[in-house]
Amino acid sequence: MRIFVTGATGFVGSAVVSELIQSGHSVLGLARSDASASMLAAQGVDVLRGSLEDTEALRRGVESTDGVIHTAFNHNFSKMVENGEVERKAIAAMGEVLQGTARPIMITSGLAMVSQGELAVEQTTTNSALALPRTPEISAALLSELGVYTMVLRLPPTVHGQGDHGFVPILIQLAREKGVAAFIENGNNRWPAVHRLDAAHLYRLALEKGTPGAIYHAVGEEGIPFREIAGMIGRHLNLPVRSLQGEAVSEYFGWFSLFAGIDSPASSVWTQRELGWNAKQIGLLADMEQSGYFSAK
Repeated sequence: MRIFVTGATGFVGSAVVSELIQSGHSVLGLARSDASASMLAAQGVDVLRGSLEDTEALRRGVESTDGVIHTAFNHNFSKMVENGEVERKAIAAMGEVLQGTARPIMITSGLAMVSQGELAVEQTTTNSALALPRTPEISAALLSELGVYTMVLRLPPTVHGQGDHGFVPILIQLAREKGVAAFIENGNNRWPAVHRLDAAHLYRLALEKGTPGAIYHAVGEEGIPFREIAGMIGRHLNLPVRSLQGEAVSEYFGWFSLFAGIDSPASSVWTQRELGWNAKQIGLLADMEQSGYFSAK
């Protein structure tokens, strides 16, 4: 198949592109810069210049391919409402082209806010009471109602591997700045995790074998206690590891306080059974030992 991939040079999207190519598919990758276009071309990927804001380019990409994997999102946390609206319009535009066809679109979502304190499974619905700035699952549901072959792949808050620039690097930088690695209260809140290569493999399997309307979980580890992540950071940076409470939490974590307190264990048992997927790469804590997380900055 020829697959249109948004976010094709991103941390997850680039792994998806490699997985597709290695499995015999061809890829049309969305690129918003010359550097991204050159990177894709070097891999033998066809390039479509554009961005999520350019809905006409997105439509052209969908029209010329057999399916879509949507991984792009602007994670500038100071503009999350604006970025969420951009994504909503982008998904709607791509979905318009897919109406009346059997071509699939796989939409990326997240597990961080699906369930707090209880194990989230694929059938768990995101709490509708949360005023989330990003709502890809609502967009996916709207497309499904229009008859579009839509699937959702939920990623954990921690997708790890070489080149990670997500939550764990943020924690490491905070520890360097503050001189201490910290967790909240007893640190028992849990983060699910997956290696980027395992996630990429699941995207491909879901594209090839997935069921319309299904939600899949890219979860390699159901829930790593936050205190263990902080402990790993403290040991590698030779810093004390401390529990924080009350105002000290926001003083230390700032805008990241919400994420630092997430307790969102998640299962992928159903996904594994349905698609024959299993996580084969190393876990988060082992990966932190060897993937350059603590290289001097």
